Amino acid sequence: MDVLIYVALGAILACLAQVLARRFVGFGAQSPEDYAGQGPDFDIRRHLTGDIASEGVIYGPTGRVAARFVAEMHAEWDGDTGTMTEHFRYDSGTVQDRSWVLKVGPEGAITATAPDLVGEGRGAQKGTGVMLRYAIRLPESSGGHVLQATDWMYLMENGTIINRSEFRKFGFRVAELVATMRPVAAAESERVAAE
Repeated sequence: MDVLIYVALGAILACLAQVLARRFVGFGAQSPEDYAGQGPDFDIRRHLTGDIASEGVIYGPTGRVAARFVAEMHAEWDGDTGTMTEHFRYDSGTVQDRSWVLKVGPEGAITATAPDLVGEGRGAQKGTGVMLRYAIRLPESSGGHVLQATDWMYLMENGTIINRSEFRKFGFRVAELVATMRPVAAAESERVAAE
């Protein structure tokens, strides 16, 4: 009986340690206030507009690359409301399209909707960082699971945006995405300079 109590106590302590680590250390411990006062200021109405080129990788639960993609995005704004379309092409040959409606509110608050989101995403923009949290339903071909997503975007001095996203199911990380997003004109200039 004592062994069972020690095993249960150990399991509880391990879960508590994981929760505390996620809260105070690492990716999940970030808050928009961490980036306040840093420059340049990231305003999605200005930096996520027009044609955007993106490329990235998705890591699976083992930490290995599970997929690579390139994407064409386009965003347009009418005041504080924007629409951003995304067309992804994965290394497997699969394509995926998504259309976001983004709204910027007081003090940089952000709300987001898309057809594959469950409910509404919420986030904020402060300084060089933008955070967005939402629940996303995977396509049926990927199991149709609902994952909790946390997106962080960081604005670089040259206008490039680095995107890092974490996807969790039952509190466990099941995937991570790392991508770049650049205005198409800047991406074309870089391609020509490399030739």
